[in-house]
Amino acid sequence: MTFAVGLGFMDFPFSSADAYWRWVAMCEEGGVDSLWQTDRLVSEQPFLECMSAMAALAGATKRLKFGMNVVSLGLRDPLLLAKQCATIDMLSTGRLLPGFGIGSIRAADWKAMGADTAGRGRRSDEALEIIARLWVEDSVDFEGEFYRYENAMISPKPFRADLPMWLGGASKPAIRRAARFGTGWQAGLETPEEVAPVIAAIKAALKEEGRTIDHDHYGAAFSYRFGAWSDGAVQSAASFMRDRLARSPEPRIVSGGAREILERIEAFIAAGVSKFILSPIGADDGEIFFQTERLIDELLPEVKKLNG
Repeated sequence: MTFAVGLGFMDFPFSSADAYWRWVAMCEEGGVDSLWQTDRLVSEQPFLECMSAMAALAGATKRLKFGMNVVSLGLRDPLLLAKQCATIDMLSTGRLLPGFGIGSIRAADWKAMGADTAGRGRRSDEALEIIARLWVEDSVDFEGEFYRYENAMISPKPFRADLPMWLGGASKPAIRRAARFGTGWQAGLETPEEVAPVIAAIKAALKEEGRTIDHDHYGAAFSYRFGAWSDGAVQSAASFMRDRLARSPEPRIVSGGAREILERIEAFIAAGVSKFILSPIGADDGEIFFQTERLIDELLPEVKKLNG
């Protein structure tokens, strides 16, 4: 398996666009594998719209891959989304990593848009089929419960004929969805202990579907901080995770040094994971740059050793 470390944010933690682009340049030059943006339309804190961010990254970088973690299928039109992905992948010569999910039921987007959360799983299944077909077929006719298309088509096609389709979610329907449509699976806030049975279940479901997912196409994510658990930024992140996401922060945030972060990566590797999205914890631009620089200088060389 090939191990790779990307960086991602849920919100937009920078003070300005200039700070963001300086951070992107640091990642591009420092050997970070990929950058990821969470999809959220309605929020009190700043969020970049993920598809716009992907397009901007395509034009601002030459080497970095980038993806959305994950775009909410239940809130977006599949024809438009397929077209956006194809355009970004073509313009970036194959660096887009599309990640899809049904959308968090806790997100404010649903109520703000007057959208119904009922049936969002079935709606997402239809959307995934439509998107996958539009990427490769000349014309698509589709009549389903939620979507109807006649002679739908997109051009240009994605740069890659085998444009990946990373899926998120750990529920039983999400596992079946990943086995039916996915070319990769990306964990959310799951720990190594929680990830292992999900990967095993996906592999079992793949056999039933007569499909395969490459062994190195399973991903995990966690937040990190070169520093102490008592640091104010860590405590703020832990409170957000506990109060807003209803998850225990202790097993999902790693603080300390490169050794502690690498140990968490190795725990995920033992569970079957090879791709990682790490979120640096920082209270301001300076801290985020510091956290990213230390990851580049101290952690990435150790991950490179794992690849032999």
